[in-house]
Amino acid sequence: MSDPHAHHHHHAHSHSHHNHSHAPANYNRAFIIGLVLNVGFVLIEFIFGVYANSIALIADAGHNLSDVLGLLLAWGASLLVTRKPSRSKTYGMRKSSIVAAFLNAVSLLVVTGGIAWEAIQRFLRPGEVQGDIIIGVAIVGIAINTITALMFLSGRDRDLNIRAAFLHMMADALVSVGVVIAGIGILLTRWLWLDPAFSLLISGLIIYNTWSLLQESFHLIVDGVPKNIDEREVRSYLVNCPGVERIHDLHIWAMSTTETALTAHLVMPEGHPGDSFLSQVGRALHDNFDIDHCTLQVEWGDPNYLCALEPEDCV
Repeated sequence: MSDPHAHHHHHAHSHSHHNHSHAPANYNRAFIIGLVLNVGFVLIEFIFGVYANSIALIADAGHNLSDVLGLLLAWGASLLVTRKPSRSKTYGMRKSSIVAAFLNAVSLLVVTGGIAWEAIQRFLRPGEVQGDIIIGVAIVGIAINTITALMFLSGRDRDLNIRAAFLHMMADALVSVGVVIAGIGILLTRWLWLDPAFSLLISGLIIYNTWSLLQESFHLIVDGVPKNIDEREVRSYLVNCPGVERIHDLHIWAMSTTETALTAHLVMPEGHPGDSFLSQVGRALHDNFDIDHCTLQVEWGDPNYLCALEPEDCV
């Protein structure tokens, strides 16, 4: 749906979605490269871990496996979103991208909670210093996770699902940065507490960042209004349309992490304004609020047939 007005979007709505039909293709490459890099890294870590008899490396390989699963989840959802609607799923599988972002946030919080818990244990009984092999592997980890994260950098504002993949990778790069800094710090100072201290600090950062992803994705799962849209502005725009006396049953929700739908009843005593009015309103909702999918019901406001959904407390 290329839209001649697409390039007039002012910045607040630059995450407009006319490109959603071909957006997933751009990320297929990013997902494939990211998966190859991360699977390769997990295997190398595992082999080195067994070879160097390092529990820490084997554990880290397990942790990086959660990245691979996170990437698979985000990729799977970005493909499902493009599925055509069917008789049993009239929206297609659009919402899978929201569910994937939510699951990615949950898994990231669980994994990070595990890291924080481990760090607290290490405070209580400091282990031996991470060897140079581990610092070396962590440096490779920083490179791989940063490269993968950068591929998702451009899409993270437009698409919550891509942001989840981005956060997963950035979180991992940060953990590796902590390992390197702590490792070097310990070699210089012999302060063993540096290691758990950095782990805790970084866990805090990740949890802080992931929390908003969790909230936002849950908000969309329960059909909340997407955060780039102000319900009051949409309401006042509709009420001020020519011929509209009042409106009710206004609903705005996310069909996917990139597409928004709206339904509303417009009370228009002069009667139905015709298709040109509907087309104009649809275009304005699209251009000003990034709402692609609107359904409007026109009513005359006949007192003998009042709409059952008119009271404010009706959904």
